[in-house]
Amino acid sequence: MGSLKKRSINLAGHATSLALEPEFWAVLQQAASADRISVAALIQRIDAGRNERPLASACRVFALHHAQAGTI
Repeated sequence: MGSLKKRSINLAGHATSLALEPEFWAVLQQAASADRISVAALIQRIDAGRNERPLASACRVFALHHAQAGTI
């Protein structure tokens, strides 16, 4: 996988940065497009359901499940 790409995301009114490999960003973009929402809105959904898992890990797990489901 490539080097990490960092993006700024606004979660619950707070700016945060999220660093993921480009491959994960691509899957998140595809998932967001399929749901007709922004990547930021998708990450907000992931954030809401992640419990104690770090946000970057939750995004990677989401992307993995999305890929395993054959939706990409």
